[in-house]
Amino acid sequence: MDDILPPKRKPSALTTESSPDSDVMAKNKEKEPDFIPPEAAADLDIAKAAESAGEITDEPKLKIVKKKRRLNFDLHMPHGRKQWIITVITIIILLGGGFCAYWFGFHKAPKAGAPAPATIIKKIVPTTEVSNLSGLIVPIGTNKNPVTAVQIENSLDARPQAGLKEASIIFEAVAEGGITRFNAIFQDTAPDYVGPVRSLRPYYIDWFWPFDASIAHVGGSPKALNDIKSLGIKDIDQFANSGSYDRIKSRYAPHNVYTSIARLNELEKSKGFTSADYTPFKRKKDTKIELPTAKAINLNISSFYYNVHYDYDVATNTYLRSEGSAPHKDDKSGTQLQPKVVVAIVMSRGIDADGEHTSYTTVGTGNMFVFQDGIVTAGTWAKAGRKDQWTFTDVNGKAIAFNAGQTWITMVDATGSVTYTP
Repeated sequence: MDDILPPKRKPSALTTESSPDSDVMAKNKEKEPDFIPPEAAADLDIAKAAESAGEITDEPKLKIVKKKRRLNFDLHMPHGRKQWIITVITIIILLGGGFCAYWFGFHKAPKAGAPAPATIIKKIVPTTEVSNLSGLIVPIGTNKNPVTAVQIENSLDARPQAGLKEASIIFEAVAEGGITRFNAIFQDTAPDYVGPVRSLRPYYIDWFWPFDASIAHVGGSPKALNDIKSLGIKDIDQFANSGSYDRIKSRYAPHNVYTSIARLNELEKSKGFTSADYTPFKRKKDTKIELPTAKAINLNISSFYYNVHYDYDVATNTYLRSEGSAPHKDDKSGTQLQPKVVVAIVMSRGIDADGEHTSYTTVGTGNMFVFQDGIVTAGTWAKAGRKDQWTFTDVNGKAIAFNAGQTWITMVDATGSVTYTP
């Protein structure tokens, strides 16, 4: 120890127990760390030995103080909590600045002329479509259904009929003895009770054939049955397919044959009649006027019980149908029939060569009246051939479009048979 201790000096007169150096040493002693690195231990031991011998010089004292201050800086970092807070804040600011630089540098709006970012468009699968037959909105795929025409009776014993309410198009004409008969065409709807089904006449073929329809009937006149075979008509006659029809007990024959469109569709499927390819009528949206000009319509067909009357209903933009001065009602629902469009066709009528059955001149052209939206439009009908679709034009030669909904077409034999009042 004597080799490393500095030379002894006598205490100076200025050195006292309360000297500043003593105070510094006392304070530094109080602040000695619990752990002292080995490189500082030797100096510290020397200082302590010198202090105990009372021979401390200024140089070692300053060296020791400097060592201790360096130790305090390295190990305790004066004001360390404040510096850590400042450091953390600085890091956060740096990270935030970096994020902002990235965001505004790489996610800024495209410059003028630059291509717009691609837009992902989700494809919407339609669930509805416009009916080819009625023009109404129907479930998707309806237009792929077969078209079915049903021959329905209109004698007094056949009233009220079932299924006419749901038909999209109905043709009305005289069969025999002034008694009218209907040909109702279905594709959009499938009523479960349709009838009574009766026999067919050849002119009805010319009216449903353009719709590529199958024909449901109970026999027919000899010419009609022959035409079905020779023309290749889709035939679903009750005579050959009795399992698809019923004879109900609440009515007597021949006014008691009934069926359903679902059963007829099954029969059509078994025969391969699963679709229909045809040119539809031209359709439009309702355009009713505030002051109707044709609110009451009379169609003189043959006689009192078969002449037809319509009353225009402003609220529904339809025509309430009556025949024989009584509302014409649906058997199942009891509601009055009310087509959206009424068409009166002026067509020459006569007696067939057999001297028994009625005949119409179905191919050619003639006058007609279209009632819809509370007004009447006079025009011309035309049909180039038996299988050709009808065309309807106004007095200016413009095609007439019908409102969407049920269209009722009635044959009259003279222009004067159609009257109407505001």
